[in-house]
Amino acid sequence: MREVQVWKFGGTSLGSGERIRRVAGLIAEGLRSRDLVVVCSAMGDTTDQLMAAADAAAKGDSQTATAVVRAIQEEHLKACGEAVEDAQVRREVERFVISRTEELEKVVTSASLLKEVTERTRDLIASFGERLSTRIVWGALRSMGVDAVYLEGFEAGIVTDDSFGSANPLMPLTAQLIRERVGGLLAQGKVPVVTGYIAATRDGIITTLGRGGSDYTATLIAYSLDAKEVWLWTDVDGMMSADPRVVSTARVLRRISYDEAVEMAYFGAKGLQIRTLLPAKEKGILIRIRNTFNPESEGTIIGDSTDREMGVTKAVLFTRNVSMLTVKGDVLRGGVLSARVLAVLERLGVVPLMISQSVSSSSISIVLPRQVTDLVVRGLERDVITELGGGELEVERDVAAVAVIGEGMKGTPGVASRVFTAVASKGINVRMIAQGSSELNISFVVKERDVEEAVRAVHAAFIA
Repeated sequence: MREVQVWKFGGTSLGSGERIRRVAGLIAEGLRSRDLVVVCSAMGDTTDQLMAAADAAAKGDSQTATAVVRAIQEEHLKACGEAVEDAQVRREVERFVISRTEELEKVVTSASLLKEVTERTRDLIASFGERLSTRIVWGALRSMGVDAVYLEGFEAGIVTDDSFGSANPLMPLTAQLIRERVGGLLAQGKVPVVTGYIAATRDGIITTLGRGGSDYTATLIAYSLDAKEVWLWTDVDGMMSADPRVVSTARVLRRISYDEAVEMAYFGAKGLQIRTLLPAKEKGILIRIRNTFNPESEGTIIGDSTDREMGVTKAVLFTRNVSMLTVKGDVLRGGVLSARVLAVLERLGVVPLMISQSVSSSSISIVLPRQVTDLVVRGLERDVITELGGGELEVERDVAAVAVIGEGMKGTPGVASRVFTAVASKGINVRMIAQGSSELNISFVVKERDVEEAVRAVHAAFIA
């Protein structure tokens, strides 16, 4: 039996008919030495267009919503014409595109009349992007003589709860169905071509898997089939040691561990979501990040081990879109203070990026996504400052968080000293420091105006 791999292609890789034809060629070449399951994202910026249509419908603007849908139809028909050479197959795909976009138009028109788009309806609207792109990829493969079978996510076996917008797969039911359906097709020598991102409840109601959902689809399928590897095809050569727009000497990371990848995903590394990594880590499935437009590049491998030759640290990442909140209170009430602050975050469903507490427990600082700052401030003022009868809340919105990540930091003395010496050498003041017990990540906060200089300084000290 040949090795089974799951290949997922992102929206940029499928951004036009010409690109889809290139992808089909890569798949046909790959099938010479392995069995493949193919997972597809929506084409280009289709998902953004679909959400724009949903937003217009919610305002009752059926004209705009309908215009967006018709533009999507035109774009996909054009891509079909470029990607699918066989005339009979092309007509079949064109009929599919027209039928699905007409269905979509009915959905947005109905929503416009109601001036309401529920999360359930939004998931339904979002699902059309992957359906259309995947069908065109299927057509391109059929034109090349590949015995491809088109499957929507729920047809492949992905069953979820009804948490619309970011649904959770029901395991082991999903694993069982994928083994039966997708595994059965592989046993027949066929190539399953699966829509990423979308699934359904037990009752067949369409759901989506949230941000990075197509990658998650790929690792769920790999997990269920005990596949050896998942290849995430994108538009970059792999994971980078820093944002190349900020650090000109940033390198491609040839090999990183699952734990390093999780830390990088937490800090927003492009193309990584934590949920994507977990099924692969549980079964030791390798993840390769490859460049569709430069397939000769080795890319990045994510697995059990890391590349020790790169040194103590692997990457220096940062995020601007954060705020830092510091709550100060009576020393005697310190334990109550931190408990109250964390309770507010739990009630509001907000997960902080970083937490730091003073030794006396009389103050606690948290770093949050900037968009939830006002929500959390109101909660803290009501449930902590007012109820405890005192205290102080400081809010800093002009900050950024930096993370220094690497397996090599475990047990290595002097890493933190080198980090902060590098930052201090540039005259940058550190506002907050946090380090997890895993020793994989040293994080700190600086003013937003200083963040790029701080990243360059730390990268030069450890990597460049």
